[in-house]
Amino acid sequence: MIIKNNTTKLLVTISFLLIFPFVQKQWFNLYSLNINNISFYSILYYLSGAICPSLVYVNSLKNYTYYNFTNDKSHSIKIIKGKRLLFLVTINLIFLSYLIADYIYINFDFIINLFLEEINVPKPDIPQLSFSIFLISILLIFKKSRFLLKKIILVNFILISLYLWHLQINNISVDDQFHIYRYFGSNDLNLINLFILVSIEITFYTWSFLSYKTNLSDWIVPKPQKSDLIPFLNIFIFYFFIIIYYSLLT
Repeated sequence: MIIKNNTTKLLVTISFLLIFPFVQKQWFNLYSLNINNISFYSILYYLSGAICPSLVYVNSLKNYTYYNFTNDKSHSIKIIKGKRLLFLVTINLIFLSYLIADYIYINFDFIINLFLEEINVPKPDIPQLSFSIFLISILLIFKKSRFLLKKIILVNFILISLYLWHLQINNISVDDQFHIYRYFGSNDLNLINLFILVSIEITFYTWSFLSYKTNLSDWIVPKPQKSDLIPFLNIFIFYFFIIIYYSLLT
């Protein structure tokens, strides 16, 4: 019954993501007929930009935050410990902290450039970035603060998505004064935003596995089983259809 319900929810979500962009385009066409005045369809079109980011927030918070793993280290033959574990923990923690720090700064940079143009705040230098990474690393070690960070990341995603929606509607171009400009491997800023979030999702999952329960205090982590890789697949499937949604919307 649980599997059937999950399958049904997945199919409903996929159907929504495939159909909704065409609905938004119709609202945009109606909005374009009277673009200089506020109308019902203009309000609908503006508000519709928050629907997909909100869906990402709810799904990620529910399915990609509070992980549970099989953690029977006493009967596990394959374990990770010693220098290998130290390397994995250090690399994962620093990379995840850097992604979070940079992602939050992208949001901060958008606020300054879009709404507080008279304020000129310099980009963080190496000591400031290092301090941010250190602080976030400390927060990631503790369970409650880790979950709080994940919520902040998802709110950050919604805000950046709304900024990009505002830029798209008002035909505002992003130049090198925006911090996100450094990620210009793609012309679609929504895909850049998604790419950063997916990178955080994957690294967050890996960190959740490494730091699960007493793994770090015991300094022993069992090697992942096949069942532990299922969340990776779920993340890729879900965000694949989010990418399709934004591709159809564009």
